[in-house]
Amino acid sequence: MVTIQNYVRVKNLEEAYTLNQKKGSMILGGMLWTKMQDRTIQTAIDLCELGLDRIDENADAFFIGAMVSLREIELHEGLYAYTQGAVRDALKDIVGVQFRNLATVGGSIWGRFGFSDVLTMFLAMDTYVELFQGGIIPLQEFAEKKPDRDVLVRLIVKKTPGVYAYASVRNQRTDFPVLACAAANVSGTYRISVGARPGKAICITDEEGFLTDGITEERAKQFAKWVETKIPTAGNHRGSAAYRTRLTGALCYRLTKKIGEEQA
Repeated sequence: MVTIQNYVRVKNLEEAYTLNQKKGSMILGGMLWTKMQDRTIQTAIDLCELGLDRIDENADAFFIGAMVSLREIELHEGLYAYTQGAVRDALKDIVGVQFRNLATVGGSIWGRFGFSDVLTMFLAMDTYVELFQGGIIPLQEFAEKKPDRDVLVRLIVKKTPGVYAYASVRNQRTDFPVLACAAANVSGTYRISVGARPGKAICITDEEGFLTDGITEERAKQFAKWVETKIPTAGNHRGSAAYRTRLTGALCYRLTKKIGEEQA
């Protein structure tokens, strides 16, 4: 059970940052994973009055506030069109609609959860995070950092020309993924993001140039085999390391072929 000693609905980001520096303070997201813990929160910080529950869009980028729900992202027509439906594929099996109506993208990204479909998908895109003190940094750099007491303000997804695809393997439809995989061709660079390894998602690019001259059956197989050797996996109660490695190659191959079909 979670016990909250003090609850503060902050008026600005500076107030949120200052309060969050104190030991025992915590910024609230959807509270869906937090409420399952056994802990005491000295000061719960609510960002709901800061206007961070909107998705804004211009010609260059999408700006996704930290308090935007996963369901809003799932249903956003602009993100759906830009990613050829991949964002919706990444979110649609996360527990259920009621859960996705409450879970926030800020909480999902900040947690850097190993099982996160959200982190896996956005890593494959040209994504940045805006931090109150840390400024704007690439999502991949943020994912590799240790958690600190900064405040995540929003995600910035640049509209770099790209083709995207997403798939996961689950023992049951709404369970955590055994393995999650996003593939992309972003401005001519092919990249693969793999999550639920069971560690947090990591992203690699086709540095060997397997797909430089286009996607064929043989090149897709070669690329998938290479990705298998580059993505470390481990075992847990959902699957062994060897099983996850085989899944990595299989999903990489399927998604690479799908991208080739989209490009054709």
